Amino acid sequence: MEVNIFRSATLSYVCQFRPRNPAAVDLALTWPSKPISRADIKGTWDKDVLNNIPILDYPLAQSLMSIPKLFQPIQVGDIQLAHRVVFAPATRYRADDNHTPFPHVAEYYGQRASQPGSLIISEATLIAERAGASKHSPGIWSDEQIAAWKKVTENVHAKGSFMYLQLWALGRVFHNYSDPAEANIPYVSASDVPLTGGPTPRALTVDEIQEYIQLYATAASNAVHKAGFDGVEIHSANGYLLDQFLHDQSNIRTDAYGGSIENRARFPLEVVDAVVKAVGQKKTALRVSPWGTVLDMHFADPRPTYAYLFTQLRDRFPDLAYVHVVEPRVDGNQTLSEVKDGHSNDFLREIWGGRPLISAGGYTRATAIAVAEDKGDLVAFARGYIANPDLPYRLIHDIPLAVGDRTLYYVPGSVDPKGYTDYPFAATAVKAQA
Repeated sequence: MEVNIFRSATLSYVCQFRPRNPAAVDLALTWPSKPISRADIKGTWDKDVLNNIPILDYPLAQSLMSIPKLFQPIQVGDIQLAHRVVFAPATRYRADDNHTPFPHVAEYYGQRASQPGSLIISEATLIAERAGASKHSPGIWSDEQIAAWKKVTENVHAKGSFMYLQLWALGRVFHNYSDPAEANIPYVSASDVPLTGGPTPRALTVDEIQEYIQLYATAASNAVHKAGFDGVEIHSANGYLLDQFLHDQSNIRTDAYGGSIENRARFPLEVVDAVVKAVGQKKTALRVSPWGTVLDMHFADPRPTYAYLFTQLRDRFPDLAYVHVVEPRVDGNQTLSEVKDGHSNDFLREIWGGRPLISAGGYTRATAIAVAEDKGDLVAFARGYIANPDLPYRLIHDIPLAVGDRTLYYVPGSVDPKGYTDYPFAATAVKAQA
C-alpha cells in the first residue's frame, strides 16, 4: 500500500512512500488530527523524509484521501511538480528594443513561482532576430538576453519552482508594426499566402527551413544550458510559423514540406527532433491548437493531421516532457461562448496515453478540478495568473480571484510596475481589507 502524507509547518510537503510496517499506515491515516513529526516518520519509510517534495498547504480540515488531483504532485519530464496548476505563456512585451527582458521581469515571474513546485512557462520568446516582427518581445539569442533570462530562472528556482521557455517564430504574423517591412527582417511563411488584408509573405526555401530548425535547436540550448531553464516548449499553435506549415490553407507547397499530412507535419517534427538532440526529450515540450481559427487558421477537420502528429510524437519521443493543448473553447486570447459539437481534444488524450498533457482553455477552479480529476491533465492559466501571483494558493483554499486590468496586459516596452508586478498576494489583499 502507498500512502500520501501532507505535513503542515512553515512549508508543506507531500511524499509517496511504501510503509515498512502496518503501524506506519495507521500513523499516516491519523494525520492531520494528530501531528506527525520527523521523529515519528524516521525509520518507518523506505525513503528519507528530508527528500519530500514541497507543496501547498492544503486546508487541514480536508480529508487526506479527498485532495483533488489538481493539487497533487506529478512527474513532468525530469522534474517533479507539487501540483498541476501551470502558468501558461502570456505575452507582456516587457523587453527593450533589443529584445532583452527588463530587470523587473525577474520579479514578475518570481512572484508567480512563489508556491514551491510550480511550473512556469515563459511568454513567447523569439528564437532569433529574423524569427519575427514583434517589438518588445523577448529573445534568446544574444548574451544580453541570456543573462537577463538567467536572473529570471534564478529567481524562480529560489522559490522552489521550475520554468520552461517557450520557443517562438512568427512567420507571416507581425506585432506592434504597421507593416512587417519596418522590422527589416525577412517576411516569410510556409507559402506565399497572406493574412487577410495583409502583405504577401515569401515562402521559405528548403535551405531556410533547415536554418530555422538549427535556430530552434540553438535557442533551446541557450535556454537550458546557459539561461538555466528546466526545459523548453516549442510554440506550434495559434497561427504562428510551425502552425502555418501544419495547416493546408496556409501551406500550399508542392515539395517535401507541403501537400500530404506527413509533409505538412515534417517541419514541426524536425524541429522537435533537433530540440530533443540539443536538450533531451525530458526537457522538450510542444504546444498546439488543433481547433483554433485565430490568424486565419482553419481546418475542416483537424483530427487526421493532429492524430498523425501526436502518433509520431508518441512513437519517436516517448519521454517528451509534455504536450500543451489549447481547448476548442479558446481561440487566441478569446474564450468562445460555445463549442461546436464534436470539437474535442479527447482523441489526442487517447493517443498520448496518459503521458503529461497540459490543457489550456479558460478554466475556472471548478472546471480545472474536474478536468484534472477526469482526465489527469495539468491545467494552464494565463489571465488568472497575471492578476493572482499566488494563484495555486488561492485555488487550493478557494479564495476569490482578483480581476486583471486588461488595458495593461500589453504595454510594449513598459517598465511601470502597474498591472505587472503590483497585483497583491492573498494575504496582502486580506490585510488591505481589514
